[in-house]
Amino acid sequence: MKIKDGFILKEIAGESVVVPVGDNIADFSATIILSESGAFLWRALEKGANEEQLLKSILSEYNIDAQTAKEDIKAFIDKLTIHNLLEK
Repeated sequence: MKIKDGFILKEIAGESVVVPVGDNIADFSATIILSESGAFLWRALEKGANEEQLLKSILSEYNIDAQTAKEDIKAFIDKLTIHNLLEK
């Protein structure tokens, strides 16, 4: 799984914001604010992490149980899918 080209994570006024660049610059629907853990997952997805790798990473970084982490990762991936930010 990987983030589509044309979208980057920027720090703006202390917030982690996904912004479109290049040919996608007019797609304001893809501009979203991420939580700290969302930005952490985004960075892992930029490197092509799969769901299992996301789970291992988040469990090693945050004090969270595996079931909650799985649910949060699914919700995050669903959000990115809705905004058409993931390569198929």
